[in-house]
Amino acid sequence: MGASSVKRAFKYRFYPSDVQAAELFRTFGCVRKVYNLALEARTEAWADSRQRLGYGQTSAMLTSWKQTAELAYLGDVSSVPLQQTLRHLQAAFTRFWGNRSKYPRFKSKRKSRASAEYMRSAFRYQEGRLRLAKMAEPLDVVWSRPMPDGAEPTTVTVSRDGAGRWFVSLLCEGIPHAVPDTGAVVGIDVGLTALVTLSTGEKVANPGHRRGERERLARAQRALSRKKEGGRNRAKARMRVARVHARIADRRRDHLHKLTTRLVRENQTLVVEDLAVRNMLRNRRVAGAVGDAAWRELRTMLEYKTAWYGRDLITVDRWFPSSKLCSVCGAVAGAMPLHVREWMCEGCGTVHDRDENAAVNLLAAGPAATACGAGVRPQRESSSRSGRSVVKQEGPPVRVGIPSGYGG
Repeated sequence: MGASSVKRAFKYRFYPSDVQAAELFRTFGCVRKVYNLALEARTEAWADSRQRLGYGQTSAMLTSWKQTAELAYLGDVSSVPLQQTLRHLQAAFTRFWGNRSKYPRFKSKRKSRASAEYMRSAFRYQEGRLRLAKMAEPLDVVWSRPMPDGAEPTTVTVSRDGAGRWFVSLLCEGIPHAVPDTGAVVGIDVGLTALVTLSTGEKVANPGHRRGERERLARAQRALSRKKEGGRNRAKARMRVARVHARIADRRRDHLHKLTTRLVRENQTLVVEDLAVRNMLRNRRVAGAVGDAAWRELRTMLEYKTAWYGRDLITVDRWFPSSKLCSVCGAVAGAMPLHVREWMCEGCGTVHDRDENAAVNLLAAGPAATACGAGVRPQRESSSRSGRSVVKQEGPPVRVGIPSGYGG
């Protein structure tokens, strides 16, 4: 595989001074305000005159908003994050028009992610020191891992999570970090008891990070429910709940990073099954376990890490009967509920471990998927043997709460 330019983001924690934190809070508020104003303007333009506004019109509106007495404070922060949030809104509408997402929603101070994006004109990175526009001093960044030699950030995103932690993400462009070709091919089946089962027979247990923190999370949530709405104690209790959630997410992400990096380094080609995770999350019985397993995040990591390291990722049709297909004789079993972990093939009498059999079948189906043009993003027009459309999206977009006929 030839080396092509890829983007890599490097995320670090930092500790702002009081002055820097105040500036960032102002920027977050202005970014949220501009996004909501532009979304309202675009929605009203369609409702009143069936007119689609684009980034150019909303950018002109931003200039006029700054000239009013009511919104003059928008000029007190860097203009770059404000322009970027308008570009993000444009991208959200593009996805909506393409039936890839829901209609854009207004940003909430409490529920939406607090972040601001700075382009090259609004920050300076030199010799491990990062200074943002409107700030006299560089950020106190904890460089927990070194930046690659010669890396030049093109975008810097500053964010604050629900637990009150500050992060900065530096997006860099460069060539993939290719590693020696191993020639190894592996089929990967994901599950709940075993997080992944490999075609080699190896099983990686599901750590169940949320399950391990269930008691601590329940105590924190009970304490939050007893606090008076709007009070300072409720804000403190909400922060304690957020910290438990952050601990769970951090441990889960760390485990997935270590696992996916090992799989990508050891294998030249990885074969996975395309799963409708979003649809599974609608099932109350398994939603918690599926969410804790983070199959979508696992898949995303495999996608970008195979690109980084010059590997190949093959995705097999989601309707492929990997669990019910006998990997020895090719016979397909009948209905197989999830609680059935072992089964015997009626054709050849082989006793199969459900997950191992699925991984072996995925390994065998990988070359066929490649020959048919399938990959990480198979063709939307393809169809399964059952006659159902194989649209590689996790559930259809829901177009609700929008002006009638929007988008045509």
